[in-house]
Amino acid sequence: MLLTEFFKSTDTDHYKEKDDQSVLKLDDTRKVRLTLQHLNRLRSANDIRKFENEKKSDELTDQYKAPSEGGDESAL
Repeated sequence: MLLTEFFKSTDTDHYKEKDDQSVLKLDDTRKVRLTLQHLNRLRSANDIRKFENEKKSDELTDQYKAPSEGGDESAL
């Protein structure tokens, strides 16, 4: 999980409050057992994060690419 995900609103599809059963108490000494459902959610979240990063990098390359040498003088 990224630090920025803590500050985003919970309205996104990345976090569903009803599925969060990870509240632990001080006397809980055992580790939480990962199930296949947990692993699938982690994999899909990683896929979504990877897609968003690729999309963001594509937008940045479009934004910062060198201007074309064409006759687009109206932009001046």
